[in-house]
Amino acid sequence: MTDTVSTRQETRTYSKWAKNDTLEDYSLRYAPKSFRTWSMYHVATAALGGIAYLADFAIGGSVAIAYGFSDALAAIVIAAVIIFATSVPIAYYSAKYKIDMDLLTRGAGFGYLGSTLTSVIYASFTFIFFSLEGSIMAQAITALIHTPLRVSYLIACLIIVPLVIFGMTLLARLQVWTQPVWLILLFGPFIAVAVTHPDSFAAFTHFGGNSASGSAFTLVGTGAGAGVILSLIAQIGEQVDYLRFMPDKTKENGRGWWTAVLAAGPGWVVLGALKQLGGAFLAFFVFTKVGPALADEPIQQYEAALRTFVAPAALGVGVFFVVMSQVKINVTNAYSGSLSWSNFFSRILHWHPGRVVWIFLNVGIALALMEANVFSFLNNILGFYSNVAIAWIGAVCADLVINKPLKLSPSYIEFKRAHLYNFNPVGFGSMMVASVVSIVAYYNAFGADAKAFSPLIALAIAVVLSPLIAWATKGRYYIARVDDLRPAAITPDGLMSDTELTCVVCGDAFERPDMAGCSFHDGLICSLCCSLDSKCHDSCKKTASGPVDLGIPTVA
Repeated sequence: MTDTVSTRQETRTYSKWAKNDTLEDYSLRYAPKSFRTWSMYHVATAALGGIAYLADFAIGGSVAIAYGFSDALAAIVIAAVIIFATSVPIAYYSAKYKIDMDLLTRGAGFGYLGSTLTSVIYASFTFIFFSLEGSIMAQAITALIHTPLRVSYLIACLIIVPLVIFGMTLLARLQVWTQPVWLILLFGPFIAVAVTHPDSFAAFTHFGGNSASGSAFTLVGTGAGAGVILSLIAQIGEQVDYLRFMPDKTKENGRGWWTAVLAAGPGWVVLGALKQLGGAFLAFFVFTKVGPALADEPIQQYEAALRTFVAPAALGVGVFFVVMSQVKINVTNAYSGSLSWSNFFSRILHWHPGRVVWIFLNVGIALALMEANVFSFLNNILGFYSNVAIAWIGAVCADLVINKPLKLSPSYIEFKRAHLYNFNPVGFGSMMVASVVSIVAYYNAFGADAKAFSPLIALAIAVVLSPLIAWATKGRYYIARVDDLRPAAITPDGLMSDTELTCVVCGDAFERPDMAGCSFHDGLICSLCCSLDSKCHDSCKKTASGPVDLGIPTVA
């Protein structure tokens, strides 16, 4: 199962799983042009299919029950604006350079090993939300066939594993085929309520839930609600796991390319916000019918709403929709989690048995959380997680939209170990400071207002510190040594080179952006063999002339 290499200059042999491109999906590499055979429409549809999840309904319902209509509405809008704004540059750079969130983070101010922490943060996002989505699916399965909830948890996990093994090849087909049916069923309960209880929509604006202030607007309630929703900010990582397979942007397809990237990247939050608002409404609609403890469960919401219109089939239709929705998102959660764990362990252990292995780890952790009833403390876990996630995304975004235009960081994204410092204080330091301060605020060290807005504190600190640290360090810790390999990774017309070069270690050919010169092996080496090498001890960087100075002036 494991990759093997015995001595210097001997070839490395990967396991069948790691060597199979269909299973592996270039999980630790640049996505080459030869593999990117999908159209812009298919990539965008596959990416948007992954946001079919019903956690939005549960989150929206939970926030509305806790803080009332006005605070929930304000929180949804604030969170959506922030998520959209921070997601645009991430989607663009990933689609342009054909790399996933981990590789992008490496080059956007974190360094080669500094991004291992963000790999865990991202992996945590995937298994936390897998457990939430799996819990929602299990609730539907139990409602239909009356199995014990613990058994339904296991069923909800086992359904996903075989689907995600074949990666993008199968996921793209699954998302495209199921999307029309999903969209029709998505609007079903709202149409049913509009026909049978049209006055409910006006009454919703007076819903106070369990809030002491009722439906009135409060700053603390809005901030706390936005904090829960902002835990979804890391969703852009799952979107770019698809967007890295976009075709190259050219003069001919420029408009369509931008439309696809914006729709499938930051555009997910538009539908997400509408689903959160829909979940808040359905929670209000079933609040007196099923009680506050169950009102945020999507299966309860859908069954009650559909019963007003198609009573005999309400449960069956509701369960079918919930299961289909959760399959669509949890294949993405499991897929993205496997990418993240692959990145983490390849750098820490210099070992890569194949992406497929880490599917079982990610799903196993999610199952443990489901058995611990993670759904019951939804607001608490998401409120805490959002502080760390937004500090990470804020630091990456600041590097892309502030540091690069100001030439405080390189204009391109470098992700290969051979050219990166292990730690870059710009992104890594910004994220750490922002996370610590916001978590302290979350635990009420600075008062109720600061606790409610702790994720926004994390965002502000990360965005401000990133350019300050880049300026103070003169950008010296982005590039450890200049890439002198020819031909150039980026062609004169701005496209990524599709010239293939052979790796001296594994003997396979990869496109130019995935290759580096290696003084230890005295030849060209692919990015994965470079990552897995435990004997070179970064000798290529030690023999370099020193940190690359970007020429940033200091104040006299």
